Amino acid sequence: MRRPTTSDEAFVERLYRDSSGALVTAAYALTGDLTEAEDVVQEAFIRAFSRPEKVAHADNPVAWMRVVTLNIARSRFRRRERFDHLLRRLRPAEDRLPGLEPDHVVLVQALRRLPRKQREAIALFYLADLPVTDIAESLRVSPNVVKSRLHRGRLALAEQLGDRDLQPLPLITGGRHECA
Repeated sequence: MRRPTTSDEAFVERLYRDSSGALVTAAYALTGDLTEAEDVVQEAFIRAFSRPEKVAHADNPVAWMRVVTLNIARSRFRRRERFDHLLRRLRPAEDRLPGLEPDHVVLVQALRRLPRKQREAIALFYLADLPVTDIAESLRVSPNVVKSRLHRGRLALAEQLGDRDLQPLPLITGGRHECA
């Protein structure tokens, strides 16, 4: 395969200026969503700019871009359908969802103020009910790092919630959780 030239890249830039509107229209006809259509065309041109020589030397570059654009739109649609189907199957029953009581709102606001790493550990441990070892694997850190983040996160939450005398909650022992 030959290396792309400046003229190949310039060709793709001209192609974008000349045909992106028509490609958005085609994608819109398929997706029914203008924002999604624009994202699809943007992704198609990102692919084109990664291999400008292929586009520049295609028999019909506009047709090539149209095929790429429509394939991306179809792929995104299938992915979204699979995800929606999975969500419908896994969606918890309405009675199991926590209510929007004032305490829950305050807790969520306090969680958002935690540093990201502490928030992730707290959420995965207490909300997703994952054991420390699984959290460590997911975050690519040691179990001791997870335990430290949990400890600091609980202290920060206690302080934010105005309960300075509150001792941080211990990790549940036995079962799925470990002591920290």
